[in-house]
Amino acid sequence: MSERVRKPLFEAARPAEAANAYADDPSAMLEAHYRRVWETSMHDMPFVNPALSVTAIGFCRHEGDWVGAVLTPWFLNLFVLPGGGALWTDLASGDRVRIAFPVGELEFIADYDPGSTLPACQYCPLFAPVSQFATQEAAVAAAEAALAALFTVPAAALADVPPEPAAPQEADAVPSRRAFFRRVAGQNT
Repeated sequence: MSERVRKPLFEAARPAEAANAYADDPSAMLEAHYRRVWETSMHDMPFVNPALSVTAIGFCRHEGDWVGAVLTPWFLNLFVLPGGGALWTDLASGDRVRIAFPVGELEFIADYDPGSTLPACQYCPLFAPVSQFATQEAAVAAAEAALAALFTVPAAALADVPPEPAAPQEADAVPSRRAFFRRVAGQNT
């Protein structure tokens, strides 16, 4: 009996060289990139929210790399960009990586396009589409809440409570992500 081997239909190219680290805050570059995408290919899409505009929110260094959020009329995502630190790993587009933050580990998706104005990034989708936001202010507030939650150590970790038994890797990803989104929504975990 022969075993069938699953092969991906498409395999993205691996980065040929390490991503360039951003020495300065990448917010302006991100905004310019996504404004260009908005103007050239997204503005007529039916799922965009015309009440929103492109904004980079709260970018700061964490463990030497850049972490923040990007709001567009079609998504709100957390981003990690290379800054020469410990969080960044060069990956092919579509590869996933779990990155540890004070709130816990979150899964990020790599995007790699060496010919782009944004050649490499890793993002964690928060909202897509963003139709639930009536105003730019509400969407920015959600991004700021997500970033605050990302950098907050859960109360149980501060109380010296013995940890619960470790769950299998696959099951662990769901509760951590669920707890993060509960914190963003303002619910207790």
